[in-house]
Amino acid sequence: MRHLLQSLNSPPQLLNPPLSPPTSHSHTPPPPQNLIFRREIIITAISLPLLPTPSHAQPNDGEDPFTVTTDNCGNQTSIKKAFMDISIDNQPIGRILIGLYKDTAPLGSSRFISLLTGAAGISYRRKEFVKIMPNYVQHGGVRSYGVDAELARRSGSSVEAAEGLVAEWEAAAERCKGTKNTAGTVGIVVRDPMKPAPKVKLVARKGKLEIDEEEVGKEPNGTEFVIAVKDSPELDASTLVVGKVLFGMEVVERIAKVKTVQENTSSPYFRVAKLIGDKRAVVAERGFNRPYSKIIVTNCGLLE
Repeated sequence: MRHLLQSLNSPPQLLNPPLSPPTSHSHTPPPPQNLIFRREIIITAISLPLLPTPSHAQPNDGEDPFTVTTDNCGNQTSIKKAFMDISIDNQPIGRILIGLYKDTAPLGSSRFISLLTGAAGISYRRKEFVKIMPNYVQHGGVRSYGVDAELARRSGSSVEAAEGLVAEWEAAAERCKGTKNTAGTVGIVVRDPMKPAPKVKLVARKGKLEIDEEEVGKEPNGTEFVIAVKDSPELDASTLVVGKVLFGMEVVERIAKVKTVQENTSSPYFRVAKLIGDKRAVVAERGFNRPYSKIIVTNCGLLE
């Protein structure tokens, strides 16, 4: 009882009494180590790079993810060698030496050779380069009408489009899934992927109106060719690769630097005209990217 009365009369005791203020002789306790605040966690998380998820295919070690893959498209052996002498505004600028792939594109290579040697009755001699793009230069080939067609007919050949070229292009596209028109390759234009659909119109026949379709533009005749200055995957939809430049790439690069007619395909008027199949748009498009200077193949043929 006595102890109970003493406990009631004594002042209350705190379980955790406050610490006495530090004296001048006491040392300041060191700050706690390895403390990470919420703000620091957020900033660190934002600054970390995003890690790839397993669902996306990743490039192999040392492979640049932005390079154009070629698979086994470039592992081809040239069988024959051809040459082209080039001039700009009647000034010779050099020779281009081309190795032709006779095995992987026999029909395309044979057609290209016949136009180099003149065996088709007409050749690339005195014919012009008609288009210069950032990634490639394009030669106009020979025409399917007029003097060129007449000369080819007299020799028993034809400059009309050959179905076999398209078949070879399809086989090459199936065999090689990567970019086929890499820097330095030479290819024949065998189709036009941008060709508009046939134009529908009403035609009066025997006193009745009938729906008819008018073709806008023509498919390439398989004589135009391109030389890729850089990797040109945009050509894979239209071009059959038949060879590669072995020597004279500096001549091709000099052609690519010639000033050209400014392209105007972004104009809304041109887009509408092309969409509806207006022939004026087709004619205007032929003039885009055309060189102001005259770039001619002065001589061409095979090297034995």
